[in-house]
Amino acid sequence: MRFLRVDMNGLKAVVEEVPEKYRQLAGRGLTSRLVCDEVPATAHPLGPKAKLFIAPGAVAGTSAPSSARVSVGGKSPLTWGIKEANAGTPVAQYLARLGLKAIIIEGEPKEPGKYWTLVVTKDGAEFVPADEQTGKGLYEVYRGLKERHPTAGFIACGPAAEARMAMAGVCFSDTDGRPSRYSGRGGLGAVMAAKGLKLIVVDPAGTSPVVATNQELFKAGQAKLVEAILTHGVTKPGGTLNTYGTAALINALNEAGGLPTRNFSSGRFEGAAKISGERMAEIVKERGGVGMMGQGCHPGCTIRCSNIYPKPDGTELVSCIEYESDWALGANCGIDDLDAIAEMIWHCNDLGIDTIECGVTIGVAMEAGLKKFGDAAGALALIDEIRKNTALGRILGQGAAFTGRAFGVVRVPTVKGQGMPAYEPRAVKGIGVTYITSPMGADHTAGYTIAPEILAVGGKADPLSPAGKADLSGAFQDTTAFIDMSGYCLFIAFPILDIASGFEGMVETVNAVLGTSFAAGDVAKFGGEIVKWERQFNRAAGMTAAHDRPPEFMRYEKCPPHNQVYDVTDEDLDRIAGV
Repeated sequence: MRFLRVDMNGLKAVVEEVPEKYRQLAGRGLTSRLVCDEVPATAHPLGPKAKLFIAPGAVAGTSAPSSARVSVGGKSPLTWGIKEANAGTPVAQYLARLGLKAIIIEGEPKEPGKYWTLVVTKDGAEFVPADEQTGKGLYEVYRGLKERHPTAGFIACGPAAEARMAMAGVCFSDTDGRPSRYSGRGGLGAVMAAKGLKLIVVDPAGTSPVVATNQELFKAGQAKLVEAILTHGVTKPGGTLNTYGTAALINALNEAGGLPTRNFSSGRFEGAAKISGERMAEIVKERGGVGMMGQGCHPGCTIRCSNIYPKPDGTELVSCIEYESDWALGANCGIDDLDAIAEMIWHCNDLGIDTIECGVTIGVAMEAGLKKFGDAAGALALIDEIRKNTALGRILGQGAAFTGRAFGVVRVPTVKGQGMPAYEPRAVKGIGVTYITSPMGADHTAGYTIAPEILAVGGKADPLSPAGKADLSGAFQDTTAFIDMSGYCLFIAFPILDIASGFEGMVETVNAVLGTSFAAGDVAKFGGEIVKWERQFNRAAGMTAAHDRPPEFMRYEKCPPHNQVYDVTDEDLDRIAGV
């Protein structure tokens, strides 16, 4: 495995041997270590000293199940701290098959406004002007690329990134070449654009799947993990995720009073059933055509929780509608129309923006009176402001915190400048600790305590009680950092939390590829080291304990229907967030 170091100033791409200290790292573990080692903590995220790192997970490219995750790391223009955002995409497998442990993008481009495409094959890498793709929506861009490079996958930033908007993500292609798989959070698309890099074409032609160093151990671990995934109620074929997608959580969170509604003014949405995963599955069946539930995001995906949502005539409207996107552009904006939500997701994909940050921002804008809650046409009009790069669009494109300051809004649901995802912290206290103390800003994937708090997976915890939630979140954050390094989909956490042999299988496959000797008990310990590096970077960047606090309104404003405030103590938060 090698590094591909890309100098955008000199337009050079050089293959490097991987230094010894990085050889047993991958995915988030590798990107976060590289950020700490190569990016000054006080650097401007879009400046010449900033860098962008793209690293497939440890088992990506092998035959391990649900294992095609790729991490993107850098300093975030949204939080101004360290950031890792990962996506499930065939591109992760292609990078691994090409023997690339990471792509490191650095240097300030000589011509501001000029963009390049980097074409990576088994024979090397070359730069091609991206004049033809600059300024265009990603659906048009990816269609053209697929015709030109039929065996390749794509990494790109969209028009919002070109405008340096802090809600811009890094977009990966899916199995059919759509621009739909995102490392969406934290504005890393803007970092890519600031380097003058519009696209990376990753062509694995002539390569073979990755073979683990210890094949016997790999096969044994793979069998255990596959068995766990195929038997657990959440992840098995015909199980919750496969049948209804991640949007199955809409009804579950609404029932629990934890579905943030109308800019976090309530935890229950009267229109939840209309935007639920169950309703989505009904519509897909009714409309037929290309619509489907149970789509995989990459070859070898065992869980298959993605979907293709059709128009009334059966042709494709968008792929896919995830729970967080559904919620952000739906309940959070008071919108109960799945077709309108699907259309907004399509525009977000086309512009290259994070659907969560976009939805939270629109909720804040509605709170400010720019549009009324429930006004789907108005929400689409706000997204169009971003597309047109108007003055209002530039404010919105900088995210919820920036928009809240611009319009004097008090109820702004952000932590470290990043919008909160789809779980109300006052009704689900553990996920609140994750939002508040994660070095990533408000990010549910950093420590998904929803498993025990809502789904009774890996134990059962009262979501309304603050007792023990700091430690619960801390344990989940540490374990998640390891999973993010492994290259496995986070959803394998459901079966491996309940089935011990599945957990063993995950660890064994990682050991078989990396040559490590992790025991099951080492997972949280090593993941905790990764989180510690990230927190050290944030402290060096200027973050203090004041950044590890909930939005003030959540301390005094009771959230219906449970009429709870956020009451995990500052002492507990400091204990988890301390370096």
